[in-house]
Amino acid sequence: MANVLVRIKRAVLAGRYAFSEKARIEMEADHLTELDVVESVLNASAIYKTVRSRSPLRKYASERLYIIQGTNLDGLAIYTKGKLVSEHDSETYYFLISSKRAW
Repeated sequence: MANVLVRIKRAVLAGRYAFSEKARIEMEADHLTELDVVESVLNASAIYKTVRSRSPLRKYASERLYIIQGTNLDGLAIYTKGKLVSEHDSETYYFLISSKRAW
């Protein structure tokens, strides 16, 4: 699991990430910036939970979603849910499906 977090952090550090419309709406509702979310992923020490996608639109039956809880540099706890996506056999990016304040 630690290897997955390292891959996610490297993708985020390289700027290879994207936000779903849902994640953007949640960020706006919670007054979070893209930088807040990026900082929280990079500051996370572990993946909180791994779940399988329930979306009927998923690409693969075993698609895994990673839930990460971390803090931005101001200490604000942020919850994210996302998936690693591989394209062209080598390029990997982290697609954030949900990004909001952690409760």
